[in-house]
Amino acid sequence: MISPFLVLAIGTCLTNSLVPEKEKDPKYWRDQAQQTLKNALRLQTLNTNVAKNVIMFLGDGMGVSTVTAARILKGQLHHSPGEETRLEMDKFPYVALSKTYNTNAQVPDSAGTATAYLCGVKANEGTVGVSAATQRTECNTTQGNEVTSILRWAKDAGKSVGIVTTTRVNHATPSAAYAHSADRDWYSDNEMPPEALSQGCKDIAYQLMHNVRDIEVIMGGGRKYMFPKNRTDVEYEMDEKARGTRLDGLNLIDIWKSFKPKHKHSHYIWNRTELLALDPYTVDYLLGLFEPGDMQYELNRNNVTDPSLSEMVEMAIKILSKNPKGFFLLVEGGRIDHGHHEGKAKQALHEAVEMDRAIGQAGAMTSVEDTLTVVTADHSHVFTFGGYTPRGNSIFGLAPMVSDTDKKPFTAILYGNGPGYKVVGGERENVSMVDYAHNNYQAQSAVPLRHETHGGEDVAIFAKGPMAHLLHGVHEQNYIPHVMAYAACIGANRDHCASASLSGSPSPGPLLFLLALLPLAILF
Repeated sequence: MISPFLVLAIGTCLTNSLVPEKEKDPKYWRDQAQQTLKNALRLQTLNTNVAKNVIMFLGDGMGVSTVTAARILKGQLHHSPGEETRLEMDKFPYVALSKTYNTNAQVPDSAGTATAYLCGVKANEGTVGVSAATQRTECNTTQGNEVTSILRWAKDAGKSVGIVTTTRVNHATPSAAYAHSADRDWYSDNEMPPEALSQGCKDIAYQLMHNVRDIEVIMGGGRKYMFPKNRTDVEYEMDEKARGTRLDGLNLIDIWKSFKPKHKHSHYIWNRTELLALDPYTVDYLLGLFEPGDMQYELNRNNVTDPSLSEMVEMAIKILSKNPKGFFLLVEGGRIDHGHHEGKAKQALHEAVEMDRAIGQAGAMTSVEDTLTVVTADHSHVFTFGGYTPRGNSIFGLAPMVSDTDKKPFTAILYGNGPGYKVVGGERENVSMVDYAHNNYQAQSAVPLRHETHGGEDVAIFAKGPMAHLLHGVHEQNYIPHVMAYAACIGANRDHCASASLSGSPSPGPLLFLLALLPLAILF
């Protein structure tokens, strides 16, 4: 058996040229640590301002191993070794862990988790916007068990609200912001069983247009669920799968337009050209649906028809920022999850890097003084990378050794299960015979499955801005929206906000302290 320590030593010798000269000097590391220490000491002065704005970035399926691999990829895209690179989320001062289980599932799905981090209540797998009293697929368990989200709380407080996603706008993550459904898959009435329809349950696309009628910004995919059955898609005229799905004959785009006040400027768009042509300062409501289903992977994106996530975020913030009371914006990098499910790590990681660009874009357009930004994931995946790879090894590359059992090479990235399981001639496939750097290469997995599964471990929460320090340890996932609401003085827990300005300053704590001292000042 080859000693792993020997392999590591050989790898170090072979790649010593990759070590930057400055890193060979102990002073570099000591100075770096001292600067980090100074930055940490500054955090003793807490930001207790009221959050005028709240932005939540949700990387669907973005477990810690995905964050690390995306960091390396980001660096390598800029011609660096990668490991030393900092993601935008790495720069956030507060980091916590989130326990992601659903009320009935050890390893969760994206619907039950979305209900937790948006509505503040843990729920059953496959259900959105309802408590655990609702059973999946059982329409008659919905009524009376609906729970509202932080998007609704923000809207009720007079803030502008927005949803931006790379999936369908009626997919699991965004739907928990506005819908109450016993099944996450009820995208339109076409996907609902007759029993649910007869019992009065409404599909998620219908609820998007009716439950919270004045969402200022909605962007993502999902056109086909808005149009009558077999209505030809504006972009894919010959594709039957892109056609409208609705059995009720409704045109939800027309309904969306009809709900908007006549004196407001409402825009429905379906391509990137139209998006970039908008003047955000004259847009009151924006509905952008750029694909019939989910949006294209970033690596496959058509630059004419499909905007990037960062472009959508930029436009959303410009529109929402016009409200003097502030805004709440939910941003989902939703196709990180899809890439992993398909075993296509390259697609997943490029999605994560694009979401990081969007985080940077949002940071450049807002201030930590009045904007709370939270970045987290709903769940992880059975995705890993290892194999004693040397510094700067391509994140999509081979380990520097062959298996000491079957004598074949293997990639650093592997999955615990999924579609990448392949046997050739009764043995594990020899990956040196395939293009493992291809965009759609499916990394090898230990167990054959058509779709790779979620992982059950905790995921990270990154936070900056007002009250970000309240995300500080290991939390139940449903704690997250309660922190965001507390920081923004919205929702049920607002006792600390008495007389505090909702514009973000002054902070409620010091103000209440001064008010308490006022009688003493009068006496003396």
